[in-house]
Order: sequence, then C-alpha cells, then structure tokens
Amino acid sequence: MKHLLTSAAAALALTVAPLSPAFAQSVADGSKERPLRVLLIPADGGTESGTKADYLPVFNAISRTTGLQFDLKVGQSYGAVVEGMCNQLADIAFFGPVSYVQAHQRGCAQLLAVGVEKGASIYYAGMFAKADAPIAGVQDVKGKRVAFGDVNSASSFTFQISMLLDAGIDPVRDLAAIRMTGSHANSLAALVQGQVDVASLSFDSYEKAVKQGAVDPKTIKVIARSPAIPYPPLALNSKLPEALKTQLKSAFSTVNKAPGITPDMIRGYGGAKIDGYDTQFSEAEFNVAAQKLALLTDELKGRILKKAAER
Repeated sequence: MKHLLTSAAAALALTVAPLSPAFAQSVADGSKERPLRVLLIPADGGTESGTKADYLPVFNAISRTTGLQFDLKVGQSYGAVVEGMCNQLADIAFFGPVSYVQAHQRGCAQLLAVGVEKGASIYYAGMFAKADAPIAGVQDVKGKRVAFGDVNSASSFTFQISMLLDAGIDPVRDLAAIRMTGSHANSLAALVQGQVDVASLSFDSYEKAVKQGAVDPKTIKVIARSPAIPYPPLALNSKLPEALKTQLKSAFSTVNKAPGITPDMIRGYGGAKIDGYDTQFSEAEFNVAAQKLALLTDELKGRILKKAAER
C-alpha cells in the first residue's frame, strides 16, 4: 500500500511539473485566453502521433460548433490523469474505464460522452503472442514473460490480470517475468522486439498499430480476448459550472451532425473513426470495470509492481 501511495504521489508530481503554470490556471472558461484543460491518459503514448493526435480532431470540431477553446495534454500515466482531475488541474479528461471508475468514486469526474462505433460503445482487451510461439491460450501463459501497460489501465492490465486469475495463474508466482511498459503501444513493441512472450493491450490499440505499420499482423496471434468492456469515456470535472456541462454534453451529442463537420473529424479511442458520441450512457455500465478493479487489491498490485521492478 505504501508503495502504491508513493507511486501515486510521484505520478502527481510528474503531472504537475510539466503542466505548470499555464495548466494550473485558476479559472478556465473556454475562451481563447483561458481554454478548457483536457488531460488524456497515455493509452498509445504521449507523443504528438499518440493519444493527443487521436482526440484533436473531435475537440477541433467542438470548437468549430461552440466557439469553446481547448488545451489538450497527455498525462505521464493513468494515475497522473486521475490525480490531475481530482486536484483541479483538468476540466475534461479521457480515461480508461478503470481510471474513470477511480476518479468517479472519488467524486472528481462524471460522464461527458462515450464513443459509438457500429452502434455499440464497447471494446475488448486482449493478450497477444508471436504467431510461431507455443502459446495457444491463457493457460499457456504460465512461466512466460508478460508485458502489461499501466497498473490503472482496464485493457492493458486489469482485465488481463483477471483472465490469468480465472485460469488459476498467480501473476506474481507463476509468470517468469512482468514488464510494466506504461502504454498499449509499448507493450506491443516489447513483444515485437522479443523482450516478452506475451503482450497485454486492447484490440483498438493493436489495430491502430497494424494500420500504422508498426507490426505485421502475420507475425502476431491472439491468445485471449476479454468480455466486452464499456468504451473509454470522456469525463467532466464535477466542479465545472452546470451550464458549461450542459453546453459540452449538447455539443458532443450532435457533433457528428453539425454543419461543416466531416466524418474524418469524428474520432475516438485509438484515433478510430466512430459514428458519434453518446452523452446519455449510463454510469451503471461501468460496473463491470468496477468489479474487475475490486479483484485487484492494493496488496496484489503492490506484489506485481515489486516483481516488475526486479528486472
């Protein structure tokens, strides 16, 4: 527990330092001088071609329809984004389902919108191995080296750990090595480079890497697929003025139909083109993430991080 608290404090410090002083402004109202501060989890890295580039198109579209201005930044970690939201350093955040539950349970965040793709707001976590590896399913992961993303990520950590536990595999006792890479993209890169035998990431991030030519799909196989997970949400800071919350929800609910907005601008997780945004999505849909989160005690997370640090 002490280790986790230390990690959270360090994550917050890492967030605050690069964001000050502009990001620590006292009042953001969406004007050019005081843009709304948007903080994104580093799902596919914190680079310009990563998560920030994924979400710029839709926020640019919201700016065109409302006149509101946004300043997008990527947090150093998932935990740093939760801390940033709960310490009033962000007005809007892009979370994974588990990190959203963490912020929501602390009273810091409430749903803004979730992406809708092919009529649904779900995605999947997966475990991937080299195509020629003698690994057919989760049961074969025992004794292997496994890469996970962020300890607060739903689809690069929580759901994969849950699948291992369901298969009777203790991730600390039974894995040969654990590598915490910080992002989906880094976990896949570790697999491609032969640093691990299994990589944990979402199917959205995998498909993005394939489209970008970062991986040859002929060399990779899927060994496990999670149950459906609610789509990673955009969330509002609970302390924003109610009128601004209403304006933002209205803008996201209709952005795909607004004049002058092209389908290329309607983007979601992984930079994927999506149908639009659902602003009436039920908080109860995230119970599945909360239930998986409850399985991962602080004691277990601490032992996993300790094993990862043994490299």
